[in-house]
Amino acid sequence: MARISDLLTQGQTISFEFFPPKDAAAQAQLESALVELEPLGPSFVSVTYGAGGATRDRTREVVVGIEHQRSFEAMAHLTCVGHTRAEVGTILGQYQGEGVSNILALAGDPPADGSDPGGEFAYALELVEFVREAGDFSVGVAAHPEGHPRSTDLPTDREHLARKLDVADFAITQFFFRAQDYFSMVEDLAVLGVDKPVLPGIMPVTNAGQVKRFAEMAGAQFPADLAARIQDAPTPADVRRIGIEFAVDLCRELLAGGVPGLHFYTLNRSRSTREVCAQLDLPNQPGN
Repeated sequence: MARISDLLTQGQTISFEFFPPKDAAAQAQLESALVELEPLGPSFVSVTYGAGGATRDRTREVVVGIEHQRSFEAMAHLTCVGHTRAEVGTILGQYQGEGVSNILALAGDPPADGSDPGGEFAYALELVEFVREAGDFSVGVAAHPEGHPRSTDLPTDREHLARKLDVADFAITQFFFRAQDYFSMVEDLAVLGVDKPVLPGIMPVTNAGQVKRFAEMAGAQFPADLAARIQDAPTPADVRRIGIEFAVDLCRELLAGGVPGLHFYTLNRSRSTREVCAQLDLPNQPGN
């Protein structure tokens, strides 16, 4: 049972994100992705948590299964919107009992209809502090290189992230497309006296229909030149090639700048992640 905070002190990490499957077919797809990505020697993987606890049990089942059956660590995402402290305490107690020691503490999305979600947490920082008090967990938080979509302005967003990282061990960014946005965020945090590791999140664009949706999800500006190349690509195979090439170049720029690792959003599929990693000269990963 390795703590991610410890792995990050040993060298550059590589990690993958998955979401809990909804049915047997999705479960088979997840299992296939795990098998195909395991030879890459990930330091850890993470498993998302549905809004309002919608995937609470499925998230725990996947995390615990990976923790006991795979050669790498599993980190559980945990959101606090709509949850009481007692509910979160129960979840954390279950993870402790199963030997899970890594938590990504998130606020979570409010209801789409604007209604009051209820619960006893308002911000992710409150959840981070609660997890710290609940047990000996390694705690990560989310970061947005271009600012959270609901932030009033970038300086306020940076100050909020700095407060979270004062308590947490590390951060993982939402996916982004320009390395300078990541490096500017790290520089801003350094000015605020924060030097905790921030892992950049990478999602290769391999489908023309993903362009607008990805940018909206991440609150990130999709590069106009990449969008034009993808839209002008004559075949789906060309779209995929362009997206992989762009992701490889982004990763190389980040690695050259000394990032603590790379975190890939897989969408429960392995192919694009394997294609990117195959072109990168990655060192042996800590934890393996």
